[in-house]
Amino acid sequence: MTIKIQLPDGSIREYKKGSSGLDIAKSIGERLAQAALAVMVDEELYELNKPIEKDAKIRILTYKDLEGKKVAWHSAEHVLTQAILKLYPGKVKMAMGPSTDEGFYFDFESERAFTPDDFEIIEKEMDLIVKKDLPITRKEISIEEAKKLFSGNQYKEEWLGEIKAKGEKATVYFTGDEFVDLCRGPHVTSTGKIGHIKLLSVAGAYWRGDSKNKMLTRLYGVAFGDKKELAAHLNFLEEVKKRDHKILGKQLDIFEVREEIGPGLVIWLPKGNLIKEELERWGKETEKKWGYQRVTTPLLTKENLFLTSEHLPHYTESMFSPMIVEGEKYYIKPMNCPFHHMVFKSRTRSYRDMPLRVAEYGWCHRYEPSGTLFGLMRVRGMQMNDAHIYCRKDQAVKEFIDVIRLHEYYYKKLGITEYWMELALRDPTSNKYHGDDAMWAEAESLMREAMDKSGVKYKVEIGGAAFYGPKIDFQVKSAIGKVFTASTNQIDLFMPGKFELKYTGEDGKDHIPVVIHRAPLGTHERFIGFLIEHFAGKFPLWLAPVQVKIMTVSQKFDEHGEKLRQMFDEADIRVELDNRTESIPRKVRDAQLEKVPIMLTVGEKEVENDTVALRTLDGIVKFGLSPQELLEKMLMNIKGRELKFEI
Repeated sequence: MTIKIQLPDGSIREYKKGSSGLDIAKSIGERLAQAALAVMVDEELYELNKPIEKDAKIRILTYKDLEGKKVAWHSAEHVLTQAILKLYPGKVKMAMGPSTDEGFYFDFESERAFTPDDFEIIEKEMDLIVKKDLPITRKEISIEEAKKLFSGNQYKEEWLGEIKAKGEKATVYFTGDEFVDLCRGPHVTSTGKIGHIKLLSVAGAYWRGDSKNKMLTRLYGVAFGDKKELAAHLNFLEEVKKRDHKILGKQLDIFEVREEIGPGLVIWLPKGNLIKEELERWGKETEKKWGYQRVTTPLLTKENLFLTSEHLPHYTESMFSPMIVEGEKYYIKPMNCPFHHMVFKSRTRSYRDMPLRVAEYGWCHRYEPSGTLFGLMRVRGMQMNDAHIYCRKDQAVKEFIDVIRLHEYYYKKLGITEYWMELALRDPTSNKYHGDDAMWAEAESLMREAMDKSGVKYKVEIGGAAFYGPKIDFQVKSAIGKVFTASTNQIDLFMPGKFELKYTGEDGKDHIPVVIHRAPLGTHERFIGFLIEHFAGKFPLWLAPVQVKIMTVSQKFDEHGEKLRQMFDEADIRVELDNRTESIPRKVRDAQLEKVPIMLTVGEKEVENDTVALRTLDGIVKFGLSPQELLEKMLMNIKGRELKFEI
C-alpha cells in the first residue's frame, strides 16, 4: 500500500506506507539525508525514523530551519546532561532542559559552583559523545517503571506526577546504553547529527521559574552542524552583546528600573521619554490619517468587567491582586479591550457608523514572575499602541488587511525589512478555549483570507491562540537578525457577544459586530527596546534624544555657540552646547558615545564666515556649511521621518 507525499516544491511522490522521513530524504539525495534532522508532516513535527502512515505534505528539516535547529539543540541538551553526569558523578541532580529559539539550556542541582572556566572540559566530553554517534532512541514506559528509573530525583518525580494525572504514559530517550532521560522529544536519530557544540553562559534559575522553589544552576549552549556556521553565530552573539538594550539604555540615559519602585516598572528618563513621545506622536498622527478616533479609559475597573470578558478566572495569574474599594473589588487593567467595548456601547450604533476605529495609548499592568522580567522586553507596566476596530462582517477582511498594511508602513519607515506573521490556532485537544467550533472556524477563515490577500508571509502555530479566538503575532528581525515579537492582532467573534455589542443593520435588525484587536507598534517598552538594538543606539535624526551637539573650540567662541544653540532650539531641534574646557577630539568622542547624529564645531573660521563644521555619527565630515541651510535640511528630514540624513 502506498501513500502520496507532497514535497515543498509542490511535486507529489508515492512511497510505501510506513516510510520514514529519512527514507524520503534518501530518495531525494544522500546530501539531504545526511543533513536531515527531523521532518515536518503537515503541521506536526516527526522524528526522522517515525513511520508516515497517511498522505501528507512534508518538509525535511535541517539546520537551515528553526524547527530543525530546535530538534538538534534539544538533543544537544541531552548530550550536555550526559557529559555533566559523567564528569561530576554524585554531585549533580538533573532537573530539566529544553531547546529555545536561541539554543538550549540545562537546569540542574549541584553541590559545586560552575563557572565559564568549566566549559572547556565539559565541551570536550560532549564532543566525545557526539563523535561516538550514539543512537538516540525513544521508549514509552509506565509511570511505575519511570519512577524506578528516576528514583530519588524529586524533579523527575514531580513531572511524572503531572504525567500520571493526565492519564498518559512516560516517554524516555536513551543515548546509546550510557544515558536516559524523561523527555517528550522529538530528537535527532543519533548524536553525530548534532555537530559542533559551544557552551555560552552559566546562571542561576529557580525550578520552574518560581522564586519559591530551589535555585538551580543553568548552563546555556548552542550547536551547529558546520564549524563555520557556529563561528558566524558566535560573532552574531558578540554583536548582540554590543547592542544589548539594557546596557545601551543605561549608557544613553534612556530608562531605569529601580528596586525601590519595583521590578518590571520602567522609569523613562528625559532622553528615553523624548523617544517615547516621538513614537507616540507619530502613531497618533498616522492613526488620524487612517481613520482612528482617540479615547482615554481608566486604569482601574470593577471586577465585573473582567468577569464578563472571562479574563477572570482565565487570566488571573497575569493580573495584579484586586483592591477593595467601598466593599467592591477593583482591578488594575491588564488590557484595554473591555474598556473600548464600553466606548462602543456608549451610544446606539448603526451600520453607517461602521467601521468604528477606537485608539488609545493605554496604560496596562500585568503580573509577570520576577524571574521572567527582562529589561524593556518583559515588564509589568506598559503603554500600548492599542486600538479596536468595530466593523461589519463583510468589512472584516479589508479592515484586517489594512491593519497589516499599517504594520508594513511603520516597518518600512524604520528600516525593518524582514518580518512575518505567525497565526496561532487553538489546540483541539485542550479545553481552555471558549466559543463553539463554528465561531473558531469562521474567525480562522477570515484571518487566513486577509493574511493570504496581504501577501505577507506567515507561519501556523497550533496551541498559541487566545482563549477566545485565534491571533497573529508579527515577528520582526532586527538589523543583525535578532527576532522579536512586535505585536499581536486578532479578529474576534467571541467578545462582541459576551459584551452584548450590537448595531442596527440596513435591515433594521440588531447585528453583532466583528472586533479587530491591533497594536502595530506594540508597547513603548518592548518596541523601544527593539529599536535600541536595531539601531545600536544610533537613532535616526527624528528619534534621536539629542539631535545636534554644538562644540566650541575654546571659550571665546561660546557666545557664538550659544546663538547657534538658540537658533536650533527655537526651530524645535533638540540641541546641546558643549562649551567645556576640553579638546575638540574629546568632545567629539563624548558626543559619539552619546550617539548624537549631528556634531557641529565652532571655531575662529566658522565665526568669521558664519558657518559650521559638520561631522555625523556615520562618519561624514563637511566644512563651511551655512547653519540656516543645514537647519532647513534637518527640518525636512525630521518632517519626513527619514532613516538617513544626507547633506
